[in-house]
Amino acid sequence: MSTTTLPTPPADQATRPAEPTRPARKRGQRSLAGSLASHGILTVASLVALFPIAWLVYLSLGPDKDDYLHPGRIWGTMTFDNYSFVLQHTNFFEWMKSSIIVSLGTTVVGVMVAATTGYAVSRMRFPGYKKFMWVLLVTQMFPIAVLIVPMYQILSDLQLIDTYFGLILVYCSTAVPYSAWLLKGYFDTIPFEIDEAGRVDGLSPFGTFFRLILPLAKPGLAVAAFYNFITAFGEVAFASTFMLDDSKYTFAVGLQSFVSEHDAQRNLMAATAVLVAIPVSAFFYLVQKNLVTGLTAGGTKG
Repeated sequence: MSTTTLPTPPADQATRPAEPTRPARKRGQRSLAGSLASHGILTVASLVALFPIAWLVYLSLGPDKDDYLHPGRIWGTMTFDNYSFVLQHTNFFEWMKSSIIVSLGTTVVGVMVAATTGYAVSRMRFPGYKKFMWVLLVTQMFPIAVLIVPMYQILSDLQLIDTYFGLILVYCSTAVPYSAWLLKGYFDTIPFEIDEAGRVDGLSPFGTFFRLILPLAKPGLAVAAFYNFITAFGEVAFASTFMLDDSKYTFAVGLQSFVSEHDAQRNLMAATAVLVAIPVSAFFYLVQKNLVTGLTAGGTKG
């Protein structure tokens, strides 16, 4: 029986401590330099985005309409007189009422039409359904200047000039095509088996849509609603053309009342813009989680 002797390692290798292994970087984990660079870029981007807002608030505190030419002297003469003037001596609350009526009306009607359109194209295979969606996309390519004249003629024939309903229809004509594309993509992520299960349970196509599909599509509906709302709230060209009574102006058109050919009340414009932005900013702050969920939920097909 033979025995073998294992070679003895050299003394320096036997006494050398094991080298510590460098911990592997986890997936998605950035280095310190990468984190500092990304945080620096985000900080600069945030300052760039916030600077116009801060500048607008600063100009709104100036007592004179020409303070924007000499912003340094505003610091020592800040006042809230511009805000009190806008609230007491303008149609601010009438503009608010008009903006809310038109924006909410556009949101309700636009989302209803876009949801039914997107669901029909997503689930039904009728002749020309693909071309239909492209036709909706083509309608977004025409500039407002081209659309104003024919729309004015149509509203005039229907006696809808200077009415909230007429302006709501105009806004829906521009907001529905995009919203239909958005919701069609979201409905595609909902399994078709849910529709089949609803029909097995005896639901009609409308019952399946309203009772099963719409509750699952709430995030997508929220995004479409926000898009319709902001489209109607900030639009100027259509509102200034189709609304003749100054008491029916929306906020965006009411701001123009401070601008004339020879005398622009920029301090009052700035104060009004800040007042308009406060409720809108508060609203979007409260619903931002639902908005982010809706924007990301349709990103993958499940």
